[in-house]
Amino acid sequence: MFPSPVYIFTVLVILYGLVTIVPFLGIRLLFGIILFVALVVYQRKRRHLPGDVTIQDFLDIQSKLLPINYSYAEIKKMTNGFKEKLGEGTNGTVYKGKLRSGPFVAIKMMKKTIGTGKEFLNKVATIGSIHHVNVVHLIGFCIEGSNRALVYEFMPNGSLEKWVSSEQGNTTPLSYKQTFQISLGVAHGITYLHNKGCDDFVIMPHNILLDENFNPKISYFGLAKLDDMDNNVVHSFGMLLMNLARKLIIVNPNADAMWIYDQIRKGNEVVVTGDGTEEERKAMKKIIVVALWSIQMKYADRPPMNRIVEMLEGDEDLIEMPPRSFIAPHIR
Repeated sequence: MFPSPVYIFTVLVILYGLVTIVPFLGIRLLFGIILFVALVVYQRKRRHLPGDVTIQDFLDIQSKLLPINYSYAEIKKMTNGFKEKLGEGTNGTVYKGKLRSGPFVAIKMMKKTIGTGKEFLNKVATIGSIHHVNVVHLIGFCIEGSNRALVYEFMPNGSLEKWVSSEQGNTTPLSYKQTFQISLGVAHGITYLHNKGCDDFVIMPHNILLDENFNPKISYFGLAKLDDMDNNVVHSFGMLLMNLARKLIIVNPNADAMWIYDQIRKGNEVVVTGDGTEEERKAMKKIIVVALWSIQMKYADRPPMNRIVEMLEGDEDLIEMPPRSFIAPHIR
């Protein structure tokens, strides 16, 4: 397609004007005008780029930002001399800290046997590239001498274990809404980790941390590794859901998977009737059925995590019952 006559005329007028004024303005001024016009054109094009291109560029930049490398002295100052202990696990102790800018953080001091400095930094690099609303954000780290530490965002409601374990002494149960919110959020977090190539772990209640609104976040560093493929992350997620159900929403607190399955098949009510709405009770039943799918005996019968998310977000009436075959049917 040839340029329009108007376009050709405009170009000729501009060229004529430039040829006419160059002797008077000088080469430097002319170059400045050309540079200014080019900048205006570039900015106009940039403003008209598709929105997803600009967003993706931003995300690419963000994903390359590394966690902050703190000194041991800074870690000690943040924790006020390791004054307030939040918890202790197999690979370290967690303390409450505070950044100079004000926000609280959780600082995990790793045990001396955690591995070489290279292994630790490789792990930090992996965790530092993870950015998801349902995975705990790594703010920084410390590697100084034999000291190893991780600085995480602070989760005021602690771990899920505290809310489902009678040994923790917590008397306030989670609501139906919170239970479903936690179940779906953890499923989203696991799906994201799977897509990042992180699929060699199991999910436990103490690895799920809760923010001020009870939104769940997976603490990826320190997750237990798989011993075998039969005990995969989908199965561990199903066990987590069964634990939630048995502690919070099942009419029989001593129920095992077989009993729950048989009651649902018979059309009997298995969800505690309380203050929850009919919609919330259906959501609880959906959690139970998804859990039964996830702990299937045959590895091939367990749905992938993206399918589990679809099941949790979809209509409860459209979810079929799984086969009556489970790993570890007695949930304790």
